[in-house]
Amino acid sequence: MANAYLGTSGFAAEVLRILAGSEHRPALVVTPPDRPRGRGRKLAAPPAAEAALELGIPLHQTSSVNQPDSLAALADAGVEVGCVCAFGQLIKEPLLTDLPMLNIHPSLLPRWRGAAPIERALMAGDERTGVCVMRLTEGLDSGPVALTAELAIEPTETFGELAPRLSTLGGRMLVEALSAHAAGTLGFEEQPEEGVTYAEKIEPADRRLDPACGARELAWTVRALTPHIGAHLELAGGERLGVREARAQDGPALEPGVAEAGPEGELLIGCGEGTLAITRLQPPGRREMAAADYLRGKGPPADVAVDPAVERP
Repeated sequence: MANAYLGTSGFAAEVLRILAGSEHRPALVVTPPDRPRGRGRKLAAPPAAEAALELGIPLHQTSSVNQPDSLAALADAGVEVGCVCAFGQLIKEPLLTDLPMLNIHPSLLPRWRGAAPIERALMAGDERTGVCVMRLTEGLDSGPVALTAELAIEPTETFGELAPRLSTLGGRMLVEALSAHAAGTLGFEEQPEEGVTYAEKIEPADRRLDPACGARELAWTVRALTPHIGAHLELAGGERLGVREARAQDGPALEPGVAEAGPEGELLIGCGEGTLAITRLQPPGRREMAAADYLRGKGPPADVAVDPAVERP
């Protein structure tokens, strides 16, 4: 049974590699067009497109999979089922009706529907997450679920460590779902109405670590945004100090925004509740380094900017 794979991100690319190595190798991969990326703003292909070219799978790039030329490409490939993973385009009628769509979503639905489920789970301090294979519908990740698998989130795990585990799990589950679909044994259950949460897209404001908040929440944010997006402190002079590794700790309280050197080379930042101990950071215009190296060269920064509008714990 020929399938098309609709995906964009690095996560989607890893799922595609697993699918391509199975008996359900896609007949066609659909991704958005190349777009400018990086400081040089040079055109670059989406990660899923790069994977398709690497794997030798026919590729169709389009700004909308609902356009007539995209529908024709799917028909010409003889596609009978679609697989969707971190695609980023709204799929509309008649495609939703004409082609069964299996969506791979890295959360335990109905928790964390939306654009950034892995990041939001980490930012919320969730202890468990997982992957669901669901039928795509017009609602935002609200379709009935066929398969669910859970993973425990390790206490210090970052996005960069958790996402590969989830993509591997998702790829295996997609292969299982396609086999069941081909055999006519793939069943679905509607999602419960209780427990729905939304994983909003990560915005620039989400990246700022405000010491008015609790240290535990700030450490969760660092883990959620490392290494692909990055969190930062805003220094008193307006510069941004990137934070790549940090933990929350108890102990003698510093006033929110006050910075000190810790006894083991960490940079300590007073928070609304607890202290943020930063062990790896990235100064403006420089490479990532150990906090101890930064402190030897510059010492603790002046007071870190605190948002007075934030309600402290």
